[in-house]
Amino acid sequence: MSAGLSMPAVAPAPQAASRRPHRLDPKFVPVLATVGLFCAMGTLGSVFYTGFFSAQVFLNLLIDNAFLCIVAVGMTFVIISGGIDLSVGAVIALTTMVSAALVERHGWSPALVLPLVLAMGTAFGALMGVLIERFRLQPFIVTLAGMFLARGLCYLISIDSISIGNEFYSAVSQARITLWADASISIGAVIALAVVAAGSLVAHWTQFGRTVYAIGGNEQSAVLMGLPVRSTLVGVYALSGFCSALAGVVFTFYMLSGYGLHAVGLELDAIAAVVIGGTLLSGGVGYVFGTLFGVLMLGMIQTLIMFDGSLSSWWTRIAIGGLLFAFCLLQRAFEARHRAP
Repeated sequence: MSAGLSMPAVAPAPQAASRRPHRLDPKFVPVLATVGLFCAMGTLGSVFYTGFFSAQVFLNLLIDNAFLCIVAVGMTFVIISGGIDLSVGAVIALTTMVSAALVERHGWSPALVLPLVLAMGTAFGALMGVLIERFRLQPFIVTLAGMFLARGLCYLISIDSISIGNEFYSAVSQARITLWADASISIGAVIALAVVAAGSLVAHWTQFGRTVYAIGGNEQSAVLMGLPVRSTLVGVYALSGFCSALAGVVFTFYMLSGYGLHAVGLELDAIAAVVIGGTLLSGGVGYVFGTLFGVLMLGMIQTLIMFDGSLSSWWTRIAIGGLLFAFCLLQRAFEARHRAP
């Protein structure tokens, strides 16, 4: 064949691959759905209800749910690791009771009480983590026992509510940080935002956070990779216990009392907020930032029902149940697509 008939080879364009459209990672879909739904509900509330569209109304979502937000951050780490913690509400109640008893009945300074209850909550969570990790017990059973234990300890202290009249607690409860002319935020809300920021940093920028995701994805693979699985599992529940105790401190500022029936059922609200925020119950996927919007979503539902005025407060639970069911279906669709070849 003549050399003149040969055709020169055409090299592929080096930028062909870069021109392909980028597809959205499916793991971001639940979080984006939560943020989008929150914005849509806020828009509808602003259209239908006079006075809804104001900065203070939206800030109140965080002020009134600051303690739930703090608990939900700790719960996010637990669920990402593939576990569950049912003791968080009871630890909040125990924190309020210990704080109220020591401050009001024994005259302790808040400077001693606050670090004591935080250490107590951390140790309580770490103990449950040791039982779960060392004896391979189910987190559901261990934390359920922890819930009963913490509630029982509350009633050993007192069967009645203990009011707190300490000047420091009263001052923190009433303190407001002015953001601009007609908008302010509480100390508890600032603490909640700080916990969200710290939780996001730990989850995505530390070895501990990466190990938590690895354990939730596949614990056996994490062990084979040489990751500190055992200490991380204990640390996850210790972190949840710390967040629960810190939420108890904020709840004490909010209620100015200690009572064994405080925060009953709060563990279910925390789980709902985490799931609505985009964290998979099967573990391995989740974002602290999404949990913040899950908490705000629950507050948004309560606020919309309050502004309506014609609906019973029980509609809050009905709406949350329906929303949770929808997000569970979304998670199932995500898992099915993720496992598909």
